[in-house]
Amino acid sequence: MTVKTNKPLVEQRADPFVHKHSDGYYYFTGSVPTYDRIELRKATTLEGLKDAETFDIWFKHDSGPMSRHIWAPEIHYLDGKWYIYFAASEEEDIWALRPYVLECKGQDPLNDEWVELGMMQAAEGDDKSFTDFSLDATIFENNGKRYFCWAEKTGGQFAASNLYLAEMESPIKLKTVQFMLTTPDYDWERVDFWVNEGPAVIKHNGKIFIAFSASATGACYCMGYMEADENADLLDRNSWTKTRHPVLETDYDKKIFGPGHNCFTVAEDGETPLCVYHARDYENAVGEPSVVPKTDTRPLEEIVKDPLYDPNRHARVMEVKFDADGKPVFELY
Repeated sequence: MTVKTNKPLVEQRADPFVHKHSDGYYYFTGSVPTYDRIELRKATTLEGLKDAETFDIWFKHDSGPMSRHIWAPEIHYLDGKWYIYFAASEEEDIWALRPYVLECKGQDPLNDEWVELGMMQAAEGDDKSFTDFSLDATIFENNGKRYFCWAEKTGGQFAASNLYLAEMESPIKLKTVQFMLTTPDYDWERVDFWVNEGPAVIKHNGKIFIAFSASATGACYCMGYMEADENADLLDRNSWTKTRHPVLETDYDKKIFGPGHNCFTVAEDGETPLCVYHARDYENAVGEPSVVPKTDTRPLEEIVKDPLYDPNRHARVMEVKFDADGKPVFELY
């Protein structure tokens, strides 16, 4: 497909994630507007994902853990098995988000059985990870080590959302205690809410970049990134630098509003790097009452102003280019 377009790749799928597998297929998942299930689709081309058949592979529980706000699933193939990582809260406490793991019992993730492995486990001696509002986990490997990167708020729903990083012991447990990668430092990370979330990893010329999204989920939503040498100690804060300004943000002329929560993949040629992200076509997002949880006790007039419940964050794709210094450039067409 051509990537010189701002048209949606998949409509009404926020937090898009694409995995290009060794079988030649692109596997796609994302947050469905009702936040009540996890679905997968696959195609041999990115364009084919738009109309590919969808498979509901898991549904939320009626109560207790994993019963509300099923958000930002990612599908990964680790150690010869398929896993899905996602965030979920509880019907009785809709902001008690935690990261959970599913494992596929076969090699066909669209049709084979998925089983619940429970919540992601912290390392021994780590009494901080996953104890508060936690979401948006991603996984990457570097120099023979596998890392888990996620967003977590410490101090309740309205605290700052930071990004944390840890080495993994297994697909369901961390090996090291959490390391805070970044906290919202700049004005563009603090619009309405203080937020760093939605990490995604791309490497280029010996550097590793962790893109992330910032601020609230409306038109102020935007992207920056952290940068480190791939041979550095990734669990050392001094190894990382942050972009001073956002690298992808709302473009009024092109009618791209609130771009963010991306992932990275490659084009059909197997080489060209691509950024898959979500954005709306309009600025003033409003919530749809039909997708608001019944246990959200806010007044209706407040809820319908919440862009979190606006279903029209569409998955889109752009080519990632690199400047003369080897840094990624995110250019809307």
